[in-house]
Amino acid sequence: MYQNIVKKPMVKNAKLFINGEYVESESRKTFDSINPATNQKLATVANGTEHDAKRAIEVAGRTFQSGVWSNMPVEERSRILCNMSDLIMKNVDELAYVETLDVGKPIKESRDFDIPRAAANFRFFAEMAKYMVHEHYDMSKHMSYTQYTPAGVTSLIIPWNLPFMQMTWKASAALAAGNTIVIKTASYTPLSAVMLGEIANEAGLPPGVLNIITGPGSTVGTTMSTHPFVRRLAFVGETETGKTVMENASKSLIPVSLELGGKSANIVFEDADLDEAVEGSKEATFRNQGEICLAGSRILVQESVYDQFLDKFVEAVKKIKVGDPTDESTDMGALVSKSHLETVDHYVQIGMSEGAKLAYGGKRVEGLEEGNFYMPTVLYDVNNKMRVAQEEIFGPVPVIIPFKTEEEAIQIANDSIYGLAGVVWTNDLRRAQRVSASIHSGLLWINCWYVRDLRTPFGGAKASGIGREGGRHSFEFYTEAKTITMKK
Repeated sequence: MYQNIVKKPMVKNAKLFINGEYVESESRKTFDSINPATNQKLATVANGTEHDAKRAIEVAGRTFQSGVWSNMPVEERSRILCNMSDLIMKNVDELAYVETLDVGKPIKESRDFDIPRAAANFRFFAEMAKYMVHEHYDMSKHMSYTQYTPAGVTSLIIPWNLPFMQMTWKASAALAAGNTIVIKTASYTPLSAVMLGEIANEAGLPPGVLNIITGPGSTVGTTMSTHPFVRRLAFVGETETGKTVMENASKSLIPVSLELGGKSANIVFEDADLDEAVEGSKEATFRNQGEICLAGSRILVQESVYDQFLDKFVEAVKKIKVGDPTDESTDMGALVSKSHLETVDHYVQIGMSEGAKLAYGGKRVEGLEEGNFYMPTVLYDVNNKMRVAQEEIFGPVPVIIPFKTEEEAIQIANDSIYGLAGVVWTNDLRRAQRVSASIHSGLLWINCWYVRDLRTPFGGAKASGIGREGGRHSFEFYTEAKTITMKK
């Protein structure tokens, strides 16, 4: 029997972080953060209200207008953000442990990837801010130059699946550009995110520059996406909620960046290195329990190698160790909540009712019933018109679809409302280039997955989002371009 996951119960209760201080909600109401691996209470969390969100936005607005951050020399801003990067790594074990308990993901992913990547986010944008280019245009009798100035108060609404990494990906760029920010954490997983306030204070970030609110999207999130003081809004989450956020933001003409859902095609051609494709596809579908928008969860396999791939893939999946997220040997942890586990299981039942075949999994993990543990699952002989091929399951359930020709693979890949990412496995360079150019997505990997260079644009097409962030694209979003023309 699975027991005693919380070996070091040193998790702090979470308060709101406003103007450099941790404070209670105006209502004094709270909610519980639940450990997905035990369904036991982890911590008490302040339940923020519309008033709390307005207060945080107004503090951010006054701080921005004061110029204490927006007018600070970029070298000093960069130094403080690099301090935050260093402090994240100094506290990597504690942050990773809290993240693992709150999300249910394996400790080796939190400690070895998510938290170090969060530190890298801060350092990258801190350094890049020093090299922002102001453009100059010379004319015969006049000259023009373009300045990129901070946009102002920025709302960041963060998802539950990769809370600390996603938060820092947005916050580091917005702060580096000189903005003040208000962050809304996901109610399922708020604990690691609120710890950024302590790090900010220790690093020397002026009070009011960073504010963190916990609470429901219906009140806190709505306020953050409609308040007239807000001049930028970045949202990461599922597509339907993203539509609501965008509609709300339109009322105050707030520019938005939306990173939404995905159902990415993961295409395996007959000339691919099958062992490499199997391992890569396993990683692309079961990383973070499959709770990741970039998952290559539609696995398209050419008919000539379909049976061979399926056999190898199922054997690889059977070796995935599901269990205690704090155990170093665990490969896959618990789904974030009971309700999400039920949703994932419901999709598996839908798939089989539609004619998909079950190769492995399809049920809760025996002996771990107190937590939200679901077996890594493989559905095969799937038709792309099935709901399990069209709708984002957001769990450890890849679907395997056969195809005959390159043209058919491209058609199936593009037959989706989503366009976030794609993966192509082939040793034919020309095919790789043709297919990658033909797939409608914001990102595409060839013979690899989830390799990210922070200089490159990140974002989706179609129902997977609006806008691009990363490198100069982040600074373009989080700044206003002003053109100044003067007579010589």
